[in-house]
Amino acid sequence: MKRWFKYVKPYLPYFIIGPLCMIIEVIGEVLMPKLLSNIINNANAGALTVGSSIGTMFLMILIAVIMMAGGVGGAYFGAKASVNFATDLRADAYAKIQKFSFSSIDKFSTGSLVTRLTNDIAQLQNFINMLLRMALRAPGMLIAALIMAILLQPSLSVVLAVTIPLMLIVIGFIIKNGFSRFGAMQEKIDRLNTNVQENLTNVRVVKSFVREDHEIDKFAKTNRTLKEASMDAFKVMIFMQPAITVFINITTLAVVWFGGKTVLRNGMEVGDLSAYLTYVTQILSSLMMITMMLMFSSRALASARRIREILEEKIDMDDTNAAHPDKEVTEGAIEFRNVTFRYYKTSEKPVLDRINLTIKPGSTVGIIGSTGCGKTTLVSMIPRLYDTDKGEVLVDGVNVKDYSLKRLRDGIGMVLQQNTLFSGTIAENLRWGNPNATEEDIEKAAIQSQADKFIGLMKEKYDTVVEHGGTNLSGGQKQRLCIARALIKKPKIIILDDSTSAVDTATEALIRRSFKNELKGSTKIIIAQRISSVIDADEIIVMDDGKVTGIGTHEELLASNKEYQEIVYSQNGQKGA
Repeated sequence: MKRWFKYVKPYLPYFIIGPLCMIIEVIGEVLMPKLLSNIINNANAGALTVGSSIGTMFLMILIAVIMMAGGVGGAYFGAKASVNFATDLRADAYAKIQKFSFSSIDKFSTGSLVTRLTNDIAQLQNFINMLLRMALRAPGMLIAALIMAILLQPSLSVVLAVTIPLMLIVIGFIIKNGFSRFGAMQEKIDRLNTNVQENLTNVRVVKSFVREDHEIDKFAKTNRTLKEASMDAFKVMIFMQPAITVFINITTLAVVWFGGKTVLRNGMEVGDLSAYLTYVTQILSSLMMITMMLMFSSRALASARRIREILEEKIDMDDTNAAHPDKEVTEGAIEFRNVTFRYYKTSEKPVLDRINLTIKPGSTVGIIGSTGCGKTTLVSMIPRLYDTDKGEVLVDGVNVKDYSLKRLRDGIGMVLQQNTLFSGTIAENLRWGNPNATEEDIEKAAIQSQADKFIGLMKEKYDTVVEHGGTNLSGGQKQRLCIARALIKKPKIIILDDSTSAVDTATEALIRRSFKNELKGSTKIIIAQRISSVIDADEIIVMDDGKVTGIGTHEELLASNKEYQEIVYSQNGQKGA
């Protein structure tokens, strides 16, 4: 409760006023049958006149207006409370996700996080809205109507003493079966949303491999599973409505039967019997509303658990223990000391195994090796996208864990393998590197990355709109924009992770020359598959199976390193070329 009260407290008046408005409506609903019964009794006794009834009728109209105000107020404040609750919760969950390390994101998966931020929070919002409108209304009406019925005719309450316990047994059975079924349905919704997001995000890959039929079949299977889980859950709801209706009808018949006899014996007025029947309907309808509320709580509880998992996820990367939170990256020196890392901590074999490296500030270093040998993982340790399991990574002689994350990452420009751009203009995308970048800064970075050539051909130039994910740009264009975005930061360390694979060798050579001329004081780390991308580096690091197998210049490695020789030979077709 302490976890959720944080989101209730700022809007506590709404959470209080809403249910109170519903109580006003309940009071009106309970008074109406009694007032109506007086009119019926007077009419039955032949004493009904305009003068005797007009006061009661005006009172009923007044109560109806007050009830309407209470109902509208309850709906309004309930909506205000639930929407604000969900908005603040969504903001906190989103902010928490922004603090996740790559390990935490891998743990939940992107699709699941999206579902939790949207569908699960929507379920909580809907339930809170229902709760505020029903939490006091349903029990309040149940209790008030029960009291009025007993006061009106105690002898008929024997009927309620029999039917209500039986109805509670049926309701208990329904709730017991419904909870687990609605929880399972929510999990199936999660799978469906993940499937849809994955397919739509990668629709171009699906089409390029002509896998539409496969994806349609996969979606149909997931959709069918959700349908079955939904039907399994809704069967309980389908059964509940007629079951409770049967109880209402049986109880009504019993009341009419026994009440009719009481009326015939002149022990009860006809108007009182009419009011009693209304109270019976209110009592049983209230039980049905409580049951509905409890049923929907099963989905809300499942969603609350999933949101709580995000909020309670331990942040494994923060500035809490940073010894030098104000220090900035000034030189760009990098050192790996006996670094070992596993993505899955239970894995027997590490991804990086006892890595020891020293990279001088301002140098250009190439990293090359077979696919999956740990190149990307290695450079991910520098800006703390992942943390080492053993050993330490130092930047400018300071352990990266002793920097604040912001200051560390501000000093590092990184172009990842996946070239991600965001919806907006080219200029807006480039300013991700520096929000305060001038037009001159943007143009200079574009020239350095060779992006100015294709931007100049566009009608809107730097105001050209980039579609979601950069789908209206080629792979090479996206790579050059991502490089320009990193360059705008003017970092002391720049990491290029296979970031020129989609450009031709001539353009790549121009980009490398620009780096050499414009980033003389920055440390440049280039991960590449092509030898031509690293051949001029001050040092080349050769990796294989999570280990460093060689360090040196192109000539030195060509003469002494077997793995490097094999890479050169496989690309150039002749040894030593």
